[in-house]
Amino acid sequence: MKRRSIGVLEVSIVGLGGNNFGTDFFGARCDQREVTRIVNAALDVGINLIDTAEEYSITSFLGEGHSEEFIGVALGNRRDEAVIATKFLNSDEHDPTQRGATRIIASVEASLRRLGTDRIDLFQQHQPDPQLPLGEILEALDLLVRDGKVREVGCCNFTAEMLDEATEAATSAGTQAYCSCQLQYSVLERPADDLLMAVQRNDLSILAYFPLASGLLTGKYRRGQSPPPDSRLGADGLVSTMLRDGIMARRPPLSDERLTTVERLTALAGEHDHSVLELAISWLASQPIVGSVITGVTKSEQVLANAAAADWELSDDVVAGIERIVVEEL
Repeated sequence: MKRRSIGVLEVSIVGLGGNNFGTDFFGARCDQREVTRIVNAALDVGINLIDTAEEYSITSFLGEGHSEEFIGVALGNRRDEAVIATKFLNSDEHDPTQRGATRIIASVEASLRRLGTDRIDLFQQHQPDPQLPLGEILEALDLLVRDGKVREVGCCNFTAEMLDEATEAATSAGTQAYCSCQLQYSVLERPADDLLMAVQRNDLSILAYFPLASGLLTGKYRRGQSPPPDSRLGADGLVSTMLRDGIMARRPPLSDERLTTVERLTALAGEHDHSVLELAISWLASQPIVGSVITGVTKSEQVLANAAAADWELSDDVVAGIERIVVEEL
């Protein structure tokens, strides 16, 4: 498995996402036994980056942290083989006094406890917070790095302007700067050019989430057929409805235009004896700005397929073919 540098961390080009671990608003996913199988399968094939968040796998909107707990148990004595990335929220809606630096420090302590570890390799700000000065957030994170509880810090879902502001704030104050930005990124859904330029300008690496476009790039959705009921776009619930309505996509994910694009990408991959899933992961892995492709799974077999997908070295002709197909839709 190829590795890339994110700050001082060496991470696998394919990462493992923990948003399916436990039961949450996406529906029933993975119990502890399955998570243990998945984590061990990932480590065995060279995937070392495991990405989660404090609010992943909530049994209700009042509970949190089961994904972290499951990962901690699954790693056991293999902790040193993994690079653990988790995320924090800047405020606690159930305790208004927990905000800013106080909230961040409390969050890392809770995540360390749930993960059963003495350090978090990559601690990420999960969402922008226009109400809280970035300098205050970075000072709290810098303290955690100096205390040895966190090795590197990152952000998620920032705009280009926010990335510039964060780097400037860290440079001015002499605090730890963000080394990564987690973004929705796939061959179908790409960050705006100004955001990609800001990532490069600020010497960041992208952690790409939703690399398979919520399953569109796996071949599970077909024109004229209802989505599988256990799929992200087929399940009931708020998040599935948002995805189907296209709130998180430039085009509705099951529109005729989008399905036509997927069919054309599938045909292109087939011409080279590969699947559309392999095309999707390999295309992201070929982008130098991408530090790791975060793949969510519910079965250990999917781990093996995702890891193998990154082995396809795309030729210039294939890359050009992909661009023609996607650009025509846009």
